[in-house]
Amino acid sequence: MGLGGYLAARSDAEHFFNERRREEQEIVEKAEVERQEIVDIFQQLRGDGRGMRAHRHRARTQARRLARFHDALRIGIGGAESQTGRAQAPSTIGGSYIVGGLVPLAPYMLMHDSGQALRVSAAITLLALAVFGFVKGHFTGVPKLKGALQTALVGSLAAGAAYVIAKFIA
Repeated sequence: MGLGGYLAARSDAEHFFNERRREEQEIVEKAEVERQEIVDIFQQLRGDGRGMRAHRHRARTQARRLARFHDALRIGIGGAESQTGRAQAPSTIGGSYIVGGLVPLAPYMLMHDSGQALRVSAAITLLALAVFGFVKGHFTGVPKLKGALQTALVGSLAAGAAYVIAKFIA
């Protein structure tokens, strides 16, 4: 579970930096649209755009600074809205553990030879981890192959550690 938490935190960080990079690129390529976005946000906050002319002038060529400013404004205005789905996280995580746990256990339930079931389970689980990492990469903006390999590697390390621990205890 610790490795799963690591992957989740790493995915969040990669997604944040990919979004930041995209925002910086938009600021450079669509400067006027981005400046108007700031005015619109301030109008939502204050009802007008007072004080924005000076900031717009200073931020005109400072994409990184403007991207950080956008992040801060989003947190202040709409950041809390993106957190509302977290209330469903325990049931989602629990359901995912059940479904995800069935993948490596299915061969043991369907086969009589435990050695063969172990090999089939390892292969199916590795494939499932790679597919999951590929799909995760699509949604987080991480290169899909990198997501697939990273998830398969971390999952393999976790499975290997569990196997060694179980052999040591038994």
